[in-house]
Amino acid sequence: MASTTDDPLRAKMWSGKPPVIERASSADLAFLAMDTGKVPQQFGVILLLECSGDLGLPELRQVVSQRIRAIPRLRQRLITVPVGCGRAVWVDDLDFRIERHVRAVSCPPPGDERALHDIALSVIMDRLPRRAPLWSVILITDLADGAAAVVVVLHHVLADGLGGLNVLAALVDPGAPPAALPFPQPKPPLSSLARDAWLTRARGVRRLAGSWRSFRQAMFASGGVLPARAVPCSLVRPTGSGRRMAVLRLNREPVAAAAHRHGATANDAVLVAIAAALHQVLLGRGESVDPVAITVPVSGRGAQGGSPLGNLVSPLLVEVPTVGTVGERLMRVEADVRAHRAAASGPAPIAILGVLFRLIARLGGYRYYMNHQRRFHTLVTHVRGPAEPVTLGGCKVNAAIPVGVGEGGNMTVYFEVLSYAGMLTIAVIVDPDHGPDIDELTHQLRNEFDSIIASS
Repeated sequence: MASTTDDPLRAKMWSGKPPVIERASSADLAFLAMDTGKVPQQFGVILLLECSGDLGLPELRQVVSQRIRAIPRLRQRLITVPVGCGRAVWVDDLDFRIERHVRAVSCPPPGDERALHDIALSVIMDRLPRRAPLWSVILITDLADGAAAVVVVLHHVLADGLGGLNVLAALVDPGAPPAALPFPQPKPPLSSLARDAWLTRARGVRRLAGSWRSFRQAMFASGGVLPARAVPCSLVRPTGSGRRMAVLRLNREPVAAAAHRHGATANDAVLVAIAAALHQVLLGRGESVDPVAITVPVSGRGAQGGSPLGNLVSPLLVEVPTVGTVGERLMRVEADVRAHRAAASGPAPIAILGVLFRLIARLGGYRYYMNHQRRFHTLVTHVRGPAEPVTLGGCKVNAAIPVGVGEGGNMTVYFEVLSYAGMLTIAVIVDPDHGPDIDELTHQLRNEFDSIIASS
């Protein structure tokens, strides 16, 4: 198996025009600044494969080493630059080795679904070294019944959820054309970085008024600077570094059809089901919460375009009712999302605040806020993947399970949702020492989806 050191493109050091300066965005660096706790700001996807032949580690390395040529960022590392030269820049990793990024991990006995979830969550929580490109691909071996699984892991500084899908699209068959520039590219000289930094600052001064408007809109979408306190309950309390996950999969079409009958979307139905399931669990504890405050990341890619990677999401706070008929709750959620979604489609507050937010985060301010926030009860991410099944190395991807991790603050449970090949896959992730019982919650969630589908 040849490593990428044998890549013929490595021999073609580009010359001519000065190197392109690729800076990490303000939002990207915000996620890096937030990554100061025991749980890294990383996310991934578990791909459950159906293989007619063998997909071993050598074959997987060969596939990935070919496909990453389409995404230069996957062979780059982030470096800081001297004072006066602006934000950190992405540079090609001259010591890149595919063997450091694609590896195999054995699933502990009995190799069933629970064991797979546990080992996948473990590798996603394994902190990626910052001295190298911030991603990994892990082949999970020794699964029951000869099953196969691959876990793709990215640090949040590389991409948000939609950016992660762009990475996945380049990795699966048939791949994408290689990038135009050969690898590796030389580092930009300090003189170019300094000049670019001053031009960037000048443009920033001219955009101050627009930035203030964007900040006000983003804060409006996320509940305001001083939002109403979320209803107190046991969902919001200090958490630790432990994580456990369960997965619920169901056909998307009946959920979407039920939502459409009430003028809502499948996304709205997911929020209604999650809020109702949490409400049922809390009722069992002698608590009652109405509404459930849910933070939903909203992508700004449609409005801003730009790079397929990076972070372009802003938080939307949705108060989801738990009382009333299914139709009434769906219509209320649809109206709430419609009224605030546009305001959440621009830059995130953490990006607009820029260096100020990063300084506060590095000093522990962000962690303090997350440990004491009363703005929301939980977080729900929802990303739409390919509508048709894809393959990886000739193996059909039967299911794709999204998993995100990070410092939980006082949020004991959250949900990652991915639509893929006609299925809705919902990963329920809890702090097992402080959060609700995950099996009970997953059971209630399925019941609530059944209620939505049966609604008229």
